Amino acid sequence: MIELVNITQHYGIRPVLRKIDLRIDPGQLVAVIGPNGMGKTTLLSVMAGVLQPQHGHVSINGIQRHSTIDAELEIRKQAVYLPDHPWLPITWTGREYLLAVARLYSIDDDRRMDHAERLLRLFELNELAESPIRTYSSGQLKKISICSALVTDAPILLLDEPFSGGLDPSGIFALKRVLNRLVDGGATIVMTTPVPELMEELADRLVVLRDGEIAAFGTLEEIGDTQRTAGSLSQALEKIVFPQTIENIEQYFQGGAS
Repeated sequence: MIELVNITQHYGIRPVLRKIDLRIDPGQLVAVIGPNGMGKTTLLSVMAGVLQPQHGHVSINGIQRHSTIDAELEIRKQAVYLPDHPWLPITWTGREYLLAVARLYSIDDDRRMDHAERLLRLFELNELAESPIRTYSSGQLKKISICSALVTDAPILLLDEPFSGGLDPSGIFALKRVLNRLVDGGATIVMTTPVPELMEELADRLVVLRDGEIAAFGTLEEIGDTQRTAGSLSQALEKIVFPQTIENIEQYFQGGAS
């Protein structure tokens, strides 16, 4: 379980998150969606312990983040955080990197070697496995980053925009299936995305952020039922996530017509 209590986060004098209360139960894939600059990455960073909020606290499986060194280490054994643009050791090969990350999470030798090989093959990186990461394309950098999160076998995955960064159709398809299978096996996944349509086939629940607050939280059906009067679920999500954009589009074309 992931629980956020009264989370408030400021950058300077500008509040990014405002009194966020949120509980995510085990075995769910929860997507955090909303326009750029509305606090999605900040919320995930607070969950991950990268940022310590000015007010409130985060608990992972009943352990409060940053309460003690031992508590934080225990959480980090259970949860892995993948930023949108992670640091990568560009002089290492892809295989060396995956094996080193797995070793940090105390994965035994046989599992580590086998899992790294299967991930490299799944994301079509096997031919680059012995090449330095600096030779990878942007899409391949995204793939090796995703592999580094998956190789940990952590039961909690915190993923910041995992489908962005030049991921090709094959990688998108593979990642969708992997995330679904992991959740079926009991993993808990929280991920951010700016694209509501992507979540219809993935998410158990959505967190809709707007102006640093939770505008909606629930299953897709719950959010759709409360927001739509007609049209698809994607259209209902557009109305709640991007209301100003829809109005701006209408104004744009009205101006062109005149």
